[in-house]
Amino acid sequence: MTTPTPPHLPPNSLVLVTGANGLIASHAADQLLAAGYRVRGTVRSATRCAYLSTLFAARHHHGGPDRFELVEIPDVSVPGAWDAAVRGVSGIAHVLGALDLAVQDADAAAAEELPWHIGLLEAAVREGDGKVKAVVFTSSAWAAWTPDGGKQVRLTGESWNEEAVALARDRGVDGKRKEFAGFMAFKTLVEKGVWEWVRLNKPPFAFNTLLLDTVIGECLDPVNQGIPSTAGMVQWVWENAHVDVLNMMQPQWFVDCRDAGRLYVALLATTPVVDGERIYGFGERYTFFRVAEILKKLYPEHADKMAKVKDLGWDQTEVPNEMGAELLARLGQQGGWRTLEESVKENAESWLKLGTSTGVTDHQHAQFGKQ
Repeated sequence: MTTPTPPHLPPNSLVLVTGANGLIASHAADQLLAAGYRVRGTVRSATRCAYLSTLFAARHHHGGPDRFELVEIPDVSVPGAWDAAVRGVSGIAHVLGALDLAVQDADAAAAEELPWHIGLLEAAVREGDGKVKAVVFTSSAWAAWTPDGGKQVRLTGESWNEEAVALARDRGVDGKRKEFAGFMAFKTLVEKGVWEWVRLNKPPFAFNTLLLDTVIGECLDPVNQGIPSTAGMVQWVWENAHVDVLNMMQPQWFVDCRDAGRLYVALLATTPVVDGERIYGFGERYTFFRVAEILKKLYPEHADKMAKVKDLGWDQTEVPNEMGAELLARLGQQGGWRTLEESVKENAESWLKLGTSTGVTDHQHAQFGKQ
């Protein structure tokens, strides 16, 4: 990857990445380091996540030691929790957020989480003198719309998933029929709340949200990270696990882990400065049926052991993902988004590095709120 020229943030600037041990955040940190920045990553336990320092030191030994540092924040909801982490940083990739798909009360969940997102933004403002120049907030594709392979929809920067909010609040609908509406509504309410704070407070930094759909691809340290987040769902196909959940996932879009990481670099560090935008991190259409087909082609000897995923059709949504592709091009990635085939292959290679089929972890159970 080429270093952006001219850079919005000078090379060697310090950038904060929250929740640095996660799938997306670890790639954001990795790509920032590759672009010549120093990274401070927040985690809940520095002891448990010490492997990150070893990982990044091995991957980015150029440029001298101590390019990556860990900061422990056991509870981000405590007042002032972010102050030490924000001190001295020039940019913030805020990735940390709830992952449980089984949200029951979207309004309560949003009311609980929104204050600690606002707390981070307030800490950035308190740095003063425009020291923090750019912040990227991680949202979800589902804050914009509810995927449905049978519908033709055109998304814009003004698209909000009001349908999910209404369904989540409808007490006359049985909980099972709501499927993922609670989580979608929660993500919608949180992102709306953050934008409202930005509108009212007019912070002195560029602010954008990054809407990521299903993230698939390489796990940087499968031994210590496992196969987390939505990359773990690709492993479910291999493991023939949680097929009921896979069959609930409507045709939609995906983004490669590496592309997602590079979007943070481009938004934080390149010019012309992007400000006030909702960026769609949508690389290519996908379904888990298609994921299964790719895995069977790559590993025919394992095909009979994989999940039998329903063919739910193909996404018909028009998405404004051109800006995302332009941001990747700023970093020298002129060919556009990485393909589903590339991402599934690298995803599979991550768990195959472990030498055996690892099964679905308790952590993945908790993340995705299995039915």
